[in-house]
Amino acid sequence: ISGSKSSYQVRELEAEIEAEQRRGTDAVKGVRKYERRVKELSYQTEKDKKNINRLQDLVDKLQLKVKTYKRQAEEAEEQANAHLSKLRKVQHELEEAEERADIAEFQVNKLRVKSRDAGKAKEE
Repeated sequence: ISGSKSSYQVRELEAEIEAEQRRGTDAVKGVRKYERRVKELSYQTEKDKKNINRLQDLVDKLQLKVKTYKRQAEEAEEQANAHLSKLRKVQHELEEAEERADIAEFQVNKLRVKSRDAGKAKEE
């Protein structure tokens, strides 16, 4: 009885050892799986960081371009306003000159009529 009992205990212990070894192997596989996942995530994180930096550089460059375009637009608007102001001034001067020309033409016509009338009066 004691021989069969001890062989039973040996088989039981061997089964426990096997089960423990399987658990250990499974645990090692699990750890390796998580290590691979951590490496993948680290790699992805690095890629994401590089992309973020690249995009931030792009944003910075675009913001500089926007500032430049805004400044150029403001300068163009100032120039347009200056030209518009000059145009208005020249238009005003032209209107005044046309008015003076009309007055002068009227005076000339008046003088012609007087001169004609004076010529007719002499003839009579």
